[in-house]
Amino acid sequence: MATDIPDPILIALVAFGGGILLGLAARIGRFCTLGAIEDLLYQGSDTRLRMWGLAIGFAGVAGFGMAALGLFDIGANVYWRTPWSPLASVVGGLLFGYGMSIAGNCGHGALARLGGGDLRAFVIVLVMGISAYIMMSGPLAALRVALTDATSLGWQTRSYAEIVSTLTGLPLVWAGLGLSFGIAVMALASGPFLANRRAVFWGSAVGLAIASGWAVTSHVATHGFAPQEVISHTFSAPLGDTILYLMTASSGTGISFGVASVFGVLAGALLGSFVQGHFRWEACEDPRELRRQILGGVCMGFGGVIAVGCSVGQGMSAFSVLALSAPVTLAAIFAGAALGLRQLITGFA
Repeated sequence: MATDIPDPILIALVAFGGGILLGLAARIGRFCTLGAIEDLLYQGSDTRLRMWGLAIGFAGVAGFGMAALGLFDIGANVYWRTPWSPLASVVGGLLFGYGMSIAGNCGHGALARLGGGDLRAFVIVLVMGISAYIMMSGPLAALRVALTDATSLGWQTRSYAEIVSTLTGLPLVWAGLGLSFGIAVMALASGPFLANRRAVFWGSAVGLAIASGWAVTSHVATHGFAPQEVISHTFSAPLGDTILYLMTASSGTGISFGVASVFGVLAGALLGSFVQGHFRWEACEDPRELRRQILGGVCMGFGGVIAVGCSVGQGMSAFSVLALSAPVTLAAIFAGAALGLRQLITGFA
């Protein structure tokens, strides 16, 4: 029984399982933030963008549904409890999006590529993880704190569900369910997308992974003995956490949700690459490409921490609970990625 499993092990198992789904979705389902943006801007295809919307809607319906049943303390989630700075969302999102485009992957995508044997992605993962810690608790931490403290809004409202609840008189969870269902319907409102069963399946699978994170961390936070943040998948600070865990586990550093999630994505991507016969070792042959990937990793590490989440953390986990920061950060990531893609593909001339 789940209740017989120690809380840290339960969290790690669920995070690892969700990470496997995310890794498989990237390798087999082609679920990718940068790919979705590039397809829309340069291929005229919105399939992968609709997968993203379906994942948000699915996770939101599951999350608010669990809240309605008393299985998820939605008000305790980390994105509602963190004071919101619109400037930090915009600056961090732009940095992250630009870094994602010039590196060729976000954190989640780099892990998925690493699981397929791409050693270039290993460089991105290392640089991004170290850069995240530099901004989170290293030399640049004071600058980040000063920026967010000076520009954070003192609003009591924490989500769009609360806004709709206030305007309509609906209970908060029902307002959230309605908004999340609407997002899912908008994503599915395309005949070609509905006919693409693989895209619908993997979009839903990603939503399930996000919802499972909320469920297990909320359960432990409510019923466990040790303090536990109510979180779900994100891939900025957890990359640094994973590096730290690998170096200090024997001295008492425990495995966290984020670290188990990182391992899960690697495992899922490795499995997916072998299933498809796509595993092969790759390395960087062009010094200019390596320079872009290092710079991109730095931008993503800095940007993800400033914005309190990456393309997965803000773009899906925060969006699934309808946090105020989520659409602003995601729009900034889109704009930064569009700028970087323009630089790489056509130039600014």
